[in-house]
Amino acid sequence: MVSRSGTGASSQDESSKGKVGMGTVGKGKGSARSESGRVPEYTVGLDIGGTKILGALLDPEGEVVGTVRRATVHGADGLVTGAARAVRDVVASGGVELAALAGVGLGIPGIVDHRSGTVKHAVNLGVHDEELPLAELLSAELGGVPVVVENDLNVAAVGAAHVLERSGDRAGGARDHEDLAFLALGTGLASGLVLDGQLRRGVSGAAGEIGHIPVDPLGPECTCGQRGCLERFASGKALEAAWPSRHGKPSPVELFEAARAGDEQAIVVKDRFASATASAVRLLVLTTDVRHVVLGGGVAQLGTELLDAVQDALREQAKASPFLGSLKLADRVQLAPTHVPVAAVGAAVLGRRS
Repeated sequence: MVSRSGTGASSQDESSKGKVGMGTVGKGKGSARSESGRVPEYTVGLDIGGTKILGALLDPEGEVVGTVRRATVHGADGLVTGAARAVRDVVASGGVELAALAGVGLGIPGIVDHRSGTVKHAVNLGVHDEELPLAELLSAELGGVPVVVENDLNVAAVGAAHVLERSGDRAGGARDHEDLAFLALGTGLASGLVLDGQLRRGVSGAAGEIGHIPVDPLGPECTCGQRGCLERFASGKALEAAWPSRHGKPSPVELFEAARAGDEQAIVVKDRFASATASAVRLLVLTTDVRHVVLGGGVAQLGTELLDAVQDALREQAKASPFLGSLKLADRVQLAPTHVPVAAVGAAVLGRRS
């Protein structure tokens, strides 16, 4: 299961705090004021995973001016200390002072309450049943700099929207990339949603949990207790089960290498995985009609070879349905940007509202 936020926001909270606001931090908008009336300043975002922390420093115009990578220290105390060090390191890499920060945003797995800034059940970080007041503790470590905490997939979606909006590819208009789903093909399968510039968390924080939609009632049992969930067919774990690593490389890499070499069984497994991923794309478009579906997560590191396979599967599926053909699903899919740590950037964007 891909980690998600365990709590959601009311519609009022979504309206006031869920706005991504790329229009106020986008290219050429350094003097634009935020919803609170403040001129945006430097912000830091951290993407905290089980083995590493990736950090990004955004300048007042929303440009990435510093990045950092540090090893994750597990446990509550280590997590706070490690995050504080990462913030100081990335600020120093950008040549600015800690006092210049308007806020810090964190993207973290586990059950996250973005309103209180707490996290629990982040097991791969050494945080278990008790709520850790991460925002409060880190703010104290940083001398009072405001801190916001958000689910890791949500910050990835916000970061993808921010980076793509600034890429210059704006065929659909200036706010084109503020409408997307970030589809994480990691150990599990889930998505983060930015809909018309709004970060969509859902009432219970479950928005985008498409990995636990059953697609085969007779399929294998899922960790969520259901059977035949989409995650069992379109995820890194599904690939590992279908094509175990034989030569020490990640399973997705070995599978695609074998398929490229003409291994017939590998081609079957690859096509089946591409078809399942295409089904996830189709599901996201049919339920939210997002302009873009951005492929991220560990499996997406396969790059254009994966993208081509998924697009081919979407085109094949559309052949039997003029309706699907009219949606141009293959054209909506793209890879997550790789030149910056997207999730850390998204956390920094959310840190502007702290």
